[in-house]
Amino acid sequence: MKPGSRDHRHRLLISGDELRELQRHTGLMAEAFGLDRKIENYKGTRPITLYRWDLDCLMDVIDLAIRDERDYPDRSAPAYLALKRLRERLHQEYDTVYGHEKALSDSKAKTGGKAKKRVAVGKAVQPDVVYQFKITLLDTQPPIWRRIQVPDCTLDKLHEHIQTAMGWTNSHLHHFRIGEQLYGDPMLMAENFEDMEYEDSTTTRLSDIIPEGRRRFRLLYEYDFGDSWQHDVLFEKKVEAEAGQKYPLCVDGERACPPEDVGGTWGYADFVEAIQNEDNERHDELLEWVGGSFDPEAFDPAAATKRMNKGLPDWRRMM
Repeated sequence: MKPGSRDHRHRLLISGDELRELQRHTGLMAEAFGLDRKIENYKGTRPITLYRWDLDCLMDVIDLAIRDERDYPDRSAPAYLALKRLRERLHQEYDTVYGHEKALSDSKAKTGGKAKKRVAVGKAVQPDVVYQFKITLLDTQPPIWRRIQVPDCTLDKLHEHIQTAMGWTNSHLHHFRIGEQLYGDPMLMAENFEDMEYEDSTTTRLSDIIPEGRRRFRLLYEYDFGDSWQHDVLFEKKVEAEAGQKYPLCVDGERACPPEDVGGTWGYADFVEAIQNEDNERHDELLEWVGGSFDPEAFDPAAATKRMNKGLPDWRRMM
């Protein structure tokens, strides 16, 4: 089972005796979509990201464990009390987010299954202000860059805007860096999320990280850890949204996005030299590889805006 974009992400810190006792029972999670490995590898130094089915499984495992007198013959022992505390915290978290579903079910039962539904009517809300960024692909000469305007959104959504504005295909991993802090998707970066102390890019919003009243603010976006495409993402300013204008918007930019898997900035420089020089021994090979033609100077902000508004396929639904 894979989470969708609308699935709630629970961020819980489990540490000390609670974590030690939970890790004793990972054998009961063997079929729980890798939850056993996730708990075994969890260090307890930062909150862990869990989904609804994770909570369901953990609550079931703990319920079984604390009822087993062979594991906990002394109900006053610190180990038993720690696991019981964790059980209560998980149930509280679950009820806080999903308790309304039971209330709705009870309401339907009382009304013969005819509980009223609220229907949202109207168009998407127009933002009052939008964030303007200049995105520059580092170590490219002449520089490849885009200027975009986007509503407040998560870093995960900003990743999508960068991908579509630049012309990438979202075929590789990515993360953001602000100072020394990394931000990434907890599913995509699951192997290193705890060890590298990532923050969750799917819940961190622009308004969370860009200081109020600060005119300029920088973050680094890295795409494809093999080719290591480093993007300087410069927040330039907030601007009032134009009435009737659809966002996100690519305002300006220059030069084509490099082909995927071309070998980073050095590989791209060699690629451009080869396709522009008929005497280069790789001229025909690379032209065929790229599809017959490639203009490194080509860029159309209207086409980029169209891609941005179309967005990327939801890979979580495709897995």
